[in-house]
Amino acid sequence: MDVKRVLRTLKGVGAGALAAVLIAGCGSEKEAGSSAAEGWKSLDAQRLTVSYPPGFTELSAADRGSHTAAAATLTEGAKTVGKVGVQINFTTATSAEMAAIGAEASVQLGSTLGGQKKIDVRGTDDARRVDYEFTSTGQQNTPSKGTRMTGVDIVGMDKKDEAFLVRINAVKGKLSEDDIGKIVESVRVTG
Repeated sequence: MDVKRVLRTLKGVGAGALAAVLIAGCGSEKEAGSSAAEGWKSLDAQRLTVSYPPGFTELSAADRGSHTAAAATLTEGAKTVGKVGVQINFTTATSAEMAAIGAEASVQLGSTLGGQKKIDVRGTDDARRVDYEFTSTGQQNTPSKGTRMTGVDIVGMDKKDEAFLVRINAVKGKLSEDDIGKIVESVRVTG
């Protein structure tokens, strides 16, 4: 990884994105499109939609972070064990590759990055997937300290050439690879 390039990108990443490991937000709850399985619903972040599996609950406007356009969580007791969230215009990067570097920089310190790869996302020709793992801090209703977490970020450019971030975090093994794949495949840029 080019450290100078990461540092330049960090300047364009908002402070909120750097602090966010699990993002919170609000969207509109409606049935998912044909690309999602039965029982799935969609988050509508105005310029982007993404589906989430049954068991997740969409967060209200009062529960979202100021940089988050939409989010849904999976909870067990008082703990959030999974989250799908969307940030629109989360960095000033001018390409999906640079935005992905910003996403990598915003994950929790000590995360194990799996790298980034170019992927197809409906509605844009410039998107990347970043896979990583991290350890829960046990703070703010997250799983117990030391719990291993899986992270997948989908980063790209919307129709306004502004960077978007779809972040999927869950306790390792809580979401199957198939479910993660369906969430990723459901991402659609609409504006």
